[in-house]
Parts: sequence; structure tokens; C-alpha cells
Amino acid sequence: MSAHPLEYAAPETLEDALALLATHGPEAKVLAGGQSLVPLLNYRLARPRLIVDINGLPLASVHADDGRLRLGALTRHHELEESPEITRRCPLLGEAARLVGNVRVRSLGTLGGSLAHADPAAELPMAMVALDAHLTLASSSGHRTVPAREFFRGYLTTALAPDELLTEIAVPVVPGAGWAIEEFSRRPGDFAIVGVAALVSLDRHGHVEDARLAFAGVGDRPVRVPAAEDALRGGEPADARLARAAEIARDALEPASDAFVSGAYRRLLAGVLCRRALGRAVARALGVP
Repeated sequence: MSAHPLEYAAPETLEDALALLATHGPEAKVLAGGQSLVPLLNYRLARPRLIVDINGLPLASVHADDGRLRLGALTRHHELEESPEITRRCPLLGEAARLVGNVRVRSLGTLGGSLAHADPAAELPMAMVALDAHLTLASSSGHRTVPAREFFRGYLTTALAPDELLTEIAVPVVPGAGWAIEEFSRRPGDFAIVGVAALVSLDRHGHVEDARLAFAGVGDRPVRVPAAEDALRGGEPADARLARAAEIARDALEPASDAFVSGAYRRLLAGVLCRRALGRAVARALGVP
């Protein structure tokens, strides 16, 4: 099946792109890497009248300032894997990107496209929630910044208005934090049946100063479990404490069943993967390879 007839525009400036979105509203769709949009067009699950191709816009920069790593929305997945700046300041992003699709998908797909598509089983939305990232949304009337936890509203649903474009993602840099992503999927490159992103920071006494846990595939959006994070803070990262935090996270989740696995299986899997992710994150925080 091919896409239905539509119009195409490739604006040369951000202002021109935003003007097109303001004029056409929900009848326009933004094209970046195309890894989410093109299949939707081919299956006619999306039927826009206008495609706004933003690949010519200057939205692919990567730089750090004020303790944040700032990523343009057109940053490709392979750049998250390969950029020395990203690897040095936020290695969790590289680990997440390596789990996305295949080489072709990572060569074309963009960070902004993945976040705007908002698949709840995708790795990068989960990573952004774990990292407490902030997303900049632009329109003809101005800019606004939205925390990642508030950006994802439900299944394939975000805080983006029809006339807005995601332009930049700001990720706080946490020096010395340990990180890990664990996921289980049917085949390599598939969306996760369950995914877990863990970040753990230790103080000078070796106690957990901060901990973050985000899950993919267990709800209609990425899920944080504050009770499990709280159970880690202030104590030594002993095996029993990590196991207890994973149990708290597992018991707090209420995943649904689908054609692939039951909700009960997803819940059990979330606990197992959480424990593994915490163990690897603590090891990295301690400097263990």
C-alpha cells in the first residue's frame, strides 16, 4: 500500500517551518528521519495533506553549557552512539541508541523524531525520562520548555501542539554517575517488551546520593518509580538494597497484557531487569569496568 496523495514542503529556515505548521495545523506532519512517519504513511495510518521536511534546518548541533548537554532535534541515532562529547558527558544515551532498530534505522532516525513519536516501548523516550531532560518546543508565537516526564502524555501522544516543533533537548550532566540499560525484546532491534534505564550517583562515603529508574513497555508512556528510587537514596548500594528497590519497582507497575506477553510476565520481567540494571549502574559508579 502506498501513501495517499499529499503536498510536500522543504522550508529553509525554522521560521518558515513554523509558519507552515501554524497555517496547516493538524493537517501537516513533520518529516525528519522518516523511520516512524513513512511506515504510518504507507499503511495510511497517518493521512496529512502536507509533509514538512525539516532536514535542511540547523537542528543537529551537540554542545554543552551550564552543566547541560544540548542536543538538536535532528541529532541522528548513530551520533548518539559515536559522538565523543555525548559519550563523555552522558553515556546512557549511547547505550540507549545502540538498542534502536538496526544500522539503517540509526543512520536515518533522529532523536527528536523518536521523542515526538512517543512509542512507550522505545528506548530514547525512556532514557530522557530517566535523565530528567527538558525539551524545547517552538511555534510562531514563541518557545516553551517542557520536562520529559510531562512531555509524554499517553500512547503516541505528547505535549506538542499541532503548530509546534521540537527543536532541542537539554540533558543534565551528572558527573560520576553510573548508568545502565537492560531490555528484553523478541529479536535484536525490536521495541522492548520491557526496558529499564538506571542512573546511580554515589557520595564520597559510598552511599547512594541519587538514583533514577525509568521503564519502557510497562504503560502508555515511560514510567518512573519514585518509591524505588527513594529506597536507594542515603544507603549503601548493597545487593539486598538493590534487590529490595527492584521489588518495590516491580510491585508498583501495572502493565497490560497484549498479543505478545501477559501483564504478569511483563511485571516479573521488569523486576529482574531492574535488578540487573541497578547492579551494572552501581558497578560503573564505583569505577568497575
